[in-house]
Amino acid sequence: MTRLGEVFNRRSINKAEVARKTGLSDSRIGQLTNNPATKLTAAELYLIAKAIDEDPCKLLEYVCQDLK
Repeated sequence: MTRLGEVFNRRSINKAEVARKTGLSDSRIGQLTNNPATKLTAAELYLIAKAIDEDPCKLLEYVCQDLK
């Protein structure tokens, strides 16, 4: 599971609803939340943050906290 997946689980976010709101496919949302090897783009992160009513900057900091 990815950090984005942790956010979804912690907040009980419906992946299908996020896919509908963002225009991303259900499978892409699944990849982004479950597969750590999947690369999240800035545009995707922004769309997801807006769809889940989260500050994009805070979500970016949380999702990318391990990057150095």
